[in-house]
Amino acid sequence: MNELQVKFNEKVKQDIMKNFGYKSPMQIPRIKKIVINMTAGNEVSNTKAVEEVINELTLITGQTPYKTHAKKSLASFKIREGMPMGGKVTLRRDKMWDFLQKLIDIVIPRIRDFRGISPKSFDGRGNFALGIEEEIIFPEIDFDKIRRNKGLDVIIVTSANTDSEAKYLLEKLGMPFAKATN
Repeated sequence: MNELQVKFNEKVKQDIMKNFGYKSPMQIPRIKKIVINMTAGNEVSNTKAVEEVINELTLITGQTPYKTHAKKSLASFKIREGMPMGGKVTLRRDKMWDFLQKLIDIVIPRIRDFRGISPKSFDGRGNFALGIEEEIIFPEIDFDKIRRNKGLDVIIVTSANTDSEAKYLLEKLGMPFAKATN
């Protein structure tokens, strides 16, 4: 069992139950899954760039992603319907906890000029989206093999009903949110 998962089970659950006044442990918000999405950006017409995205996502997550395709054609971007755009991975259970721990402990501290994660990225239903501008902050990515920096999106899906519950859960797990400045 992952350290973060142990922390959640032993400390965070009880803390959330006290703080929000839940009567049943089944009311406690949990992390359901983490979805990582990455596209080839301007190079979608280049099949080699899409394969690079797939390989990088495999290295980052330890799981084979599936290819995402364009839903409709856009002539201005030279995109046709059904054209491969990038990759997407859904992590659950142990791989999810391993990735979240790596994200909190290793990856986020490596972000250049980091001042905390914006707490405004919640969707109103307790899910959190984090955009990472450069994939080179992941330790698995070799800087010399990267042709062009590509960003990726990390969506943390929780069972929380409100953003405040989800934020509290992620804060207790160690997510470094930026302090509100007035």
